[in-house]
Amino acid sequence: MRHFFAILRARNLELIRDHATWIWNIVFPMLLVLAIATLFNDEDSAIFQVGVVDDSPGQLADLKQIEHIQFVEYRDLDIALQKLRHHQLDMVLQGGTAPGYWLNDTSPKGYLLEKVVAGVRQGANALTRNAVSGREIRYLDWVLPGVIGINLMHSGLFGVGYVIVRYRKNGVLKRLQATPLGAFEFLSAQVVSRLGMLLIVTVAQFAAMNLIFDFFTEGSCWLLLLIAALGAMAMISLGLLMASRTSSEELAGGLLNLLTWPMVFLSGVWFSLEGAPAVVQKLALIFPLTHTITAARNVMLDGAGLAQIAPEIAALCTMTLAFLLIASFRFKWGED
Repeated sequence: MRHFFAILRARNLELIRDHATWIWNIVFPMLLVLAIATLFNDEDSAIFQVGVVDDSPGQLADLKQIEHIQFVEYRDLDIALQKLRHHQLDMVLQGGTAPGYWLNDTSPKGYLLEKVVAGVRQGANALTRNAVSGREIRYLDWVLPGVIGINLMHSGLFGVGYVIVRYRKNGVLKRLQATPLGAFEFLSAQVVSRLGMLLIVTVAQFAAMNLIFDFFTEGSCWLLLLIAALGAMAMISLGLLMASRTSSEELAGGLLNLLTWPMVFLSGVWFSLEGAPAVVQKLALIFPLTHTITAARNVMLDGAGLAQIAPEIAALCTMTLAFLLIASFRFKWGED
């Protein structure tokens, strides 16, 4: 028993001196609860989602006063109608010189909203009715890019982050330092190695699930593969950056969790950010997962081409290069 208590005492002292772990375990749950309370506030819950186009003179102000409806502004009517066709919106209101509303004939919520609009706008103020039709996009189709994105995120961040920390603790990096190998070359090799594995797994997952669920896919599968590759590279590079100096597995785990949880909540994995406050939408753009999911959904659900997702492609390439360069400059071969 003396040996047991000696090891117990040594480990307890090690934990007590590990201030980063203590801070992480205290602060992280508080941040998580705060994020959930902010993002999932039920005080202003909406039953319907309505797109609004060209309401600059305030022509639709009376309709926008109706409670339990979330109004989302769109600059382009075609984009709003595309979402209406796929049941991602329940109605589209249009102002301007020809005010009216658009419905999907197969949407039950659209039928109810039409009755509400007719009750508010009657007689000379009535709006012109327009209709569209299209295949409904299931929530499963919509959430698929987010699920695959989460897998890329976890595998990219934790898969390489812990490996680098373990290499540093075991002295492997110290031995590599004696070779002509540079930090950028070493980190680039980690990216390419992990990338190959992630792409094989992602393609296999998508193919197998598509046979079962027949996902709605309008765009190019090759373009989806490119997005997955760029997204994975950005995640792996970010994981290398976070592990570029730390020698503590506990601290590395805390830092990586500090990255993953905000991305899960703010990157539009489980719910759309279209109706979120502008500051939340801007904040989400700092995460590579946001650009990965946005590009994948635009291609998969809206049939977007390379030109339409060029901003997301450019953002992922820029992030990957920036993370790798910063990680190379900060990289520490040993524990000292």
